[in-house]
Amino acid sequence: MSEISKLTELRKLLLDMEQSMGLQNLSSVERDIYYAASDHATSTGTGTGAGTGAVKTTTLQEHRLLAQVSRPTFFRGLKSLLGKGYLESCKESTRGYYIVKTPR
Repeated sequence: MSEISKLTELRKLLLDMEQSMGLQNLSSVERDIYYAASDHATSTGTGTGAGTGAVKTTTLQEHRLLAQVSRPTFFRGLKSLLGKGYLESCKESTRGYYIVKTPR
């Protein structure tokens, strides 16, 4: 199996998984923000932000999945995810912290 065939199979698997989780309607930037937030929340265990499992905006912006995303595009995606219920503002800390929610 060639390298491109392997990548093609991985991409199809990813699309199937995204669809089963309800992520197929998100833009690529929204998905990357959601992935980065989930990655940070799981890699740190309890996360940051008053011990609530919250993810900080600046931490998300520094994630390698979001390295090529401009600041305005990042904040548009973040606002959209908040509106769609994939992220929630942390009520136990100041602004800039978000809780990852399970997709509906």
